[in-house]
Amino acid sequence: MTSLQTTWLGLKLRNPLVVSSSSLTDSAEKLKKLQESGAGAVVLKSLFEEQLELDAQRIQETLAQTQNVSAESLTFFKDIDFEVSPRDYLKLVETGKHAVNIPVVASLNCRHKGSWGPYARQIESAGADALELNIYDIPADPEKTGAQVEAEYLDAVSEARAAVKLPLNVKLSPFFSSLPHVVREIARRGANGVSLFNRFYQPNLDLENLEVASRLSLSRSEDALLPMRWIALLFGRVPNLEFSATGGVHDGKTALKMIAAGARVAMVCSALFKNKERHLGEMLGEMEGWLKEKEYASVDDLRGALSQAKSPDPASFERAQYIRMLVGFE
Repeated sequence: MTSLQTTWLGLKLRNPLVVSSSSLTDSAEKLKKLQESGAGAVVLKSLFEEQLELDAQRIQETLAQTQNVSAESLTFFKDIDFEVSPRDYLKLVETGKHAVNIPVVASLNCRHKGSWGPYARQIESAGADALELNIYDIPADPEKTGAQVEAEYLDAVSEARAAVKLPLNVKLSPFFSSLPHVVREIARRGANGVSLFNRFYQPNLDLENLEVASRLSLSRSEDALLPMRWIALLFGRVPNLEFSATGGVHDGKTALKMIAAGARVAMVCSALFKNKERHLGEMLGEMEGWLKEKEYASVDDLRGALSQAKSPDPASFERAQYIRMLVGFE
């Protein structure tokens, strides 16, 4: 009998499909549905660093009102409806943990090291099984060097590691001059896992109204190629660090490809927005059927089989594939 059971960040999972942070995971009721549909674990909708800053600012403003003093304003974020306050988020962690028996991972979306360390400890006390640190920042300052950008990321990881004893997973973007170096340094700062990749949402421009037009686009199946390639390159090269694949995982075979590249788990989001929770069961059926057909006893037996570390032609993962693809193309 083929087993889909695995582990991730030291947590036991009934299968390697993890529902990633989104509005799909913002209530205990939704977590129940995801569990019933087959999810191996869930990552709660992110709490943003700006929410914590706004919350602290509002407290300062309330205290200052009697003195006719205004606290510094976070102007850009005051008009955003974050829906869940920091206190509500702790309640979500608590109710989510009581609602399901699969791992529940909290998510903090931050830009850099800040004042959110104490709040991370509150998340741990609320009962989260692990913490995802989703670092999302656009370094638009031409005076800032790549080394300075990387240092800010690493300092954020260090702050999270110092704040909690929970398993720590860091979600990264692909935009580094040396991604392997950054990943290695993140592991050295105490992270247990890395998710590849965060998607930078690209706003469009509205020529009629001369304004920026924000629109969320769901991932496409071809988006899986970038994380798949990098996980295959990095698998086995950073001691004591696990990889999770996120982006473009729309079916069971793509999830298996991610695992064959070296991922511990495959994160699913856009496919569920398109096909609802029941799609998890279809993906799991496809995965189990393929593993049985190929006579794998467990999904763990497939892990890393198509990584560079296990390839008879390691160069094919780097420049050779690129040259073969372009030479003679018409």
